[in-house]
Amino acid sequence: MSIGEVLAQLRLEFPDTTISKLRFLEAEGLVEPQRTPAGYRKYSWDDVDRLRFVLTAQRDQYLPLRVIREQLAERSDPSAGRPRPALVAVGPTGEVPGRAGEGGPTEPTEVRLDRAELVARSGIDSSTLAELERLGVLVSRPPGWYDADALVIAQAVAGLARYGLEPRHLRGYRTAADREVGLFAQLVAPLARQSDPAARARAAETARELVGLSQQLHAALVRVGLRESLGR
Repeated sequence: MSIGEVLAQLRLEFPDTTISKLRFLEAEGLVEPQRTPAGYRKYSWDDVDRLRFVLTAQRDQYLPLRVIREQLAERSDPSAGRPRPALVAVGPTGEVPGRAGEGGPTEPTEVRLDRAELVARSGIDSSTLAELERLGVLVSRPPGWYDADALVIAQAVAGLARYGLEPRHLRGYRTAADREVGLFAQLVAPLARQSDPAARARAAETARELVGLSQQLHAALVRVGLRESLGR
């Protein structure tokens, strides 16, 4: 397949994928398509499987490319007489993206909800949504719709509310997130400002890795703090 045909295949599951992204992953050694005598890339189905594995690991697990590269190497290891296993990208709960009927339908990557839909899908009420917006914990995208991250925030707020936490208790999360944004932006902005598509792809990759590492750090710190508080 040509790079354009591969892009058409992958965009069914990963709508944000671009030609620049595919070239960046090739430059990082995660896929090695064959070249025609004229220099055009030609991808096999194995190449597409590798790309799907990489993109799923980034989207669902925020894994850095170094770790993904190691996992690919392990899966492709022919030692000990074992057959080379098929590369199948799986989500965090074991589902195979894009395969309805094998564990249920998958959630679309792109989400665009109006106010009523966000309330219905998240479990919060409209007054809570208004309070979250007033505190800056949740914001809409112009001209007034909500994306997948807004849905995640609203669902998390609904879950915390079952334990008695109110929107006013969550203002610190917004403050902490803003501090991280300022810190990470200093690291990513120099790459994002470059006109080179490969540099912009690297900026997006760096941002994903920083978000994943931040989540791991935050969760570990909370676990440690709770163990100390509970005397365990």
